[in-house]
Amino acid sequence: MIPNQWYPILPADEVRNDKPTGVRRMGQELVLWRDLDGNLVCQGARCPHKGANLADGRMKGDSVECPYHGFRYGPDGACKAVPALGSGARIPGSLRVPVHPVREAHGLVWLWWGEERAELPDLQIAPVVADNPKVHSTLHWTRPVHYTRYIESLLEFYHITYVHRDHWFNYIDYLFLYGTARKLGLDGKERYLAATKIVNHKLETVTEGQTLRYSFDHQEEADPSNTTHYVITFTFPCQVHVQTEQFEATSWLVPVDDGHTEHILRWYEYPTVKPFLRSERLRRILPRASLYMEKWIQDVQDVRIMERQEPKISEGGVSKFIPVDELNAKYLAIRSRLIQEATRSKEAKEEKEEKETAAAPLPAGPARDPAANGRRAAKATANGDGAPVARVSRTR
Repeated sequence: MIPNQWYPILPADEVRNDKPTGVRRMGQELVLWRDLDGNLVCQGARCPHKGANLADGRMKGDSVECPYHGFRYGPDGACKAVPALGSGARIPGSLRVPVHPVREAHGLVWLWWGEERAELPDLQIAPVVADNPKVHSTLHWTRPVHYTRYIESLLEFYHITYVHRDHWFNYIDYLFLYGTARKLGLDGKERYLAATKIVNHKLETVTEGQTLRYSFDHQEEADPSNTTHYVITFTFPCQVHVQTEQFEATSWLVPVDDGHTEHILRWYEYPTVKPFLRSERLRRILPRASLYMEKWIQDVQDVRIMERQEPKISEGGVSKFIPVDELNAKYLAIRSRLIQEATRSKEAKEEKEEKETAAAPLPAGPARDPAANGRRAAKATANGDGAPVARVSRTR
C-alpha cells in the first residue's frame, strides 16, 4: 500500500447519522458515522476496552456506542461515557480510538492514509473524472485479489479477446458494440475475436507524475477498419478511467488488506441513448444495469484469472513485459518510488523526534546522593532488575 495518499473507501451516501458503518480498508477495521450536524467521522473500529467492533454498536447523539458495554466515543476519539462507572466518573485518558482524516468529494469518502501533517494535500482526481458532466451510477464489491493485480488488469485491454469470449452475456456485446449495422450486428463475435493487435500506443505523464494517460487502438491486423480506440487515465494511488467509443467507466481499486481489494466502479451514461431519454433518472438505468453485469459476469471472469496469478502481489521484475505493457511498467515503477519516498519521510521524522527527545532536559527532582545512585544501580544489575533498561527504551 502506498502511504501518504488519499484513498476512496466507499460511497458517501452509505454513511448515515442514525447508525455506524463498518468497513475494512488498508488492513484495518474502520467505523464511519456522522454527527448531528452531518459532519463525517472516521475512526478505528476496535473499542480499546475489550476489542469489540464499534460498527456493531449504535449512535447516541454525537457519539458512537460500543455494543459490548456501552462505552461511548465522540468525534475526537475520546471516551465520553462509561455506564459501569456512573455519570460522574473520571474516564481514563487511554480510553480513546484513533481518528482518521476523511473528506467527501465526487460522491465518495476519501481517507488519508499516511503520516500526520499540519496541512494535508489536495485530492488527486484526474479532470476526466472530476469534471465529467455525464450521468452515472456507482457500485462496489470486494474480490480476493491484491490491488496491484487488479489495477494491472485494467491498465490494458488486449486480454479481453481471450478472457471474455465464451460467456452468454458477451453475445450482447458482440451484437450491439462490435457488430456492424450492415450485418445487423451478427458479425460482432467474429470482429471481436479478430481484433487482437495493439497499435498506435502512446504513454503520457501528466500532473507531476501522479496521473498517466495511455491511448491505443485495439485492431484487427487483416482489417484495420475493425478498430476500437482506448484512452486509459490512471491516477495514483488507485484510480483507473477508461474511455472508448462504446463505453466510459471509472474504477477505484482500494486495498482492503493484502489479500482483498474493494472495487468501486462508476459507469457513465451511453451517449447514443441520451437524445431519447430526457430524464436523468431514466438515463441511469442502463449504467446501473452495466454495473451489475460487470459485477456478476465480466469482472468475475477477470478475477478467476487473477486469483491464480503468481506471485500474488505485482512489482517490478516479477513480469516479463512486452512493449504494449508500458503503462503497467510505469505504474509499478512510480508505485515503488512513492513507497520509498514515504518510507524515507517516516524515517526522517522518527529520527528527528528521537533527537529532540534525547536533547530535552530531564525533569527536576529532589537531590540524590550519587553514591546511593551507584549502589542502587549495582543492586538492580545483581538482581536482574530491568527497570533501567526500560527507561532507556521509553526514551528512544
